[in-house]
Amino acid sequence: MDAFEKVRTRLETQPQEEYEIINVEVKHGGFVYYQEGCCLVRSKDEEADNDNYEVLFNLEELKLDQPFIDCIRVAPDEKYVAAKIRTEDSEASTCVVIKLSDQPVMEASFPNVSSFEWVKDEEDEDVLFYTFQRNLRCNDVYRATFGDNKRNERFYTEKDPSYFVFLYLTKDSRFLTMNIMNKMTSEVWLIDGLSPWDPPVLIQKRIYGVLYYVEHRDDELYILTNVGEPTEFKLMRTAADTPAIMNWDLFFTMKRNTKVIDLDMFKDHCVLFLKHSNLLYVNVIGLADDSVRSLKLPPWACGFIMDTNSDPKNCPFQLCSPIRPPKYYTYKFAEGKLFEETGHEDPITKTSRVLRLEAKSKDGKLVPMTIFHKTDSEDLQKKPLLVHVYGAYGMDLKMNFRPERRVLVDDGWILAYCHVRGGGELGLQWHADGRLTKKLNGLADLEACIKTLHGQGFSQPSLTTLTAFSAGGVLAGALCNSNPELLRAVTLEAPFLDVLNTMMDTTLPLTLEELEEWGNPSSDEKYRNYIKRYCPYQNIKPQHYPSIHITAYENDERVPLKGIVSYTEKLKEAIMEHTKDTGEGYQAPNIILDIQPGGNHVIEDSHKKITAQIKFLYEELGLDSTSVFEDLKKYLKF
Repeated sequence: MDAFEKVRTRLETQPQEEYEIINVEVKHGGFVYYQEGCCLVRSKDEEADNDNYEVLFNLEELKLDQPFIDCIRVAPDEKYVAAKIRTEDSEASTCVVIKLSDQPVMEASFPNVSSFEWVKDEEDEDVLFYTFQRNLRCNDVYRATFGDNKRNERFYTEKDPSYFVFLYLTKDSRFLTMNIMNKMTSEVWLIDGLSPWDPPVLIQKRIYGVLYYVEHRDDELYILTNVGEPTEFKLMRTAADTPAIMNWDLFFTMKRNTKVIDLDMFKDHCVLFLKHSNLLYVNVIGLADDSVRSLKLPPWACGFIMDTNSDPKNCPFQLCSPIRPPKYYTYKFAEGKLFEETGHEDPITKTSRVLRLEAKSKDGKLVPMTIFHKTDSEDLQKKPLLVHVYGAYGMDLKMNFRPERRVLVDDGWILAYCHVRGGGELGLQWHADGRLTKKLNGLADLEACIKTLHGQGFSQPSLTTLTAFSAGGVLAGALCNSNPELLRAVTLEAPFLDVLNTMMDTTLPLTLEELEEWGNPSSDEKYRNYIKRYCPYQNIKPQHYPSIHITAYENDERVPLKGIVSYTEKLKEAIMEHTKDTGEGYQAPNIILDIQPGGNHVIEDSHKKITAQIKFLYEELGLDSTSVFEDLKKYLKF
């Protein structure tokens, strides 16, 4: 709450165009490294909340428009610090390396860096490994040294364009892992953290459908993998010198309908962060005796925020929800207890309710939903409803804290998050049941969720709105074609709406990588015909539609603007035809395409976007927005 109050104070004293929420902080040795204003700074750990800090680098030297720090890594002996710097209107990034001395100086800068990590070689020389991103693909790994022995060389190139590479340093810094992955398959190489110039060691050659991630402790590898039955994630282990798959021993299995959010390794414990049946849990595994302690977390919590932590005695993390700011929790291994941050209790806990319901899809599958509304709301059937959906890539719906969602609930809105198939909320099988030729399951789930909400007294079609971003636009757009009468208005951000034509264009940077999610319509008629059944662009027809507000970004590489513009033009033509056929008195829906400059994909904290979307929803439902914008000023400076 202290951090949240600082954010609020800063928001109220700075113009909106100068403000961006930053939450990048790294503790190393006795210092904390973070961004302060336009500078990379560090301060002593005990002084981190004061203004007593040392400026290491001024971001304005890069001559970028409103730069911010996305990631920080400190070299083992603190001779160097590396920071990845981005801007809000682009996915491109620059990695700067700062030499730490009495007069810190920029030693080097590398463009288009994705992941990066430090190790130290046998001569106590710091070595920076980093991946180079080109056209949204990370296929090259480089390693660089600085000072008197400066060099920069390519270390690895992945030749299969459907795979990407990212780097991860094990918690004990013993190994740097080079992870080569696509949507379905992974391969991991170990780079010795003590001898980084030695050739890397392959753990297990890629096997189609097998995913695995690696941690290390006491000469053993702990491997989170979906190998074996059931094809959900399980924890296995093997000796570090015999890493191949035939040596993996089963160590811990998850319950059915469980999503593994993250894993953290400590000296004597392994901590698993889980979502089981739409509720959050922490499992603490004692590595000395294989004991397991499962902790059910507060029912209001919808998401974890992991803390970068080097304290072997404690495991800190934050919990959050769309309407509640993050709150700190710490599991203390010595006491075997979870401790909650004390202090001011957020009033939203008493003024709102969180419900977890299920809708029955047409094939009988139960689809979880998370619902928020004011505690004292009367006659919920007359309240406006905002439905959220995603349902792709095995990714969960974003349920991090959003001030505008908090304000909507305070103003009487009902929020419903529909965890449909294609997402990952119930594990890997939940994703498998909503991809390729099962994508229509996600649409059926979304329809069932909205009908269930109406049937149980949550709002009505004339007050129901839907929001989605990126690939969530597929299901949102499909619902507008198949059941437009369920909705009054829709907001979409950078939506994927022209699936067929996009997936047939192999010149686009992500087409090959996306084949595992949508199928290959260019070479397989089965996928081409199936995509035609749900693709929003392909199924536009003269009929009544809800009003739709679309935010798109001019140079978005992930969802090309061309497809969004084509969808909008075709939709407007169909509406005009329907209006003409219906005759006088018909109120045509509003279709708004708001094209923003820049090359980013989704700008979550854009105040301009937030304002436009809320204004659109209130106007379409005929609601007075005066109070909601007054309340938003508590969080955002307009």
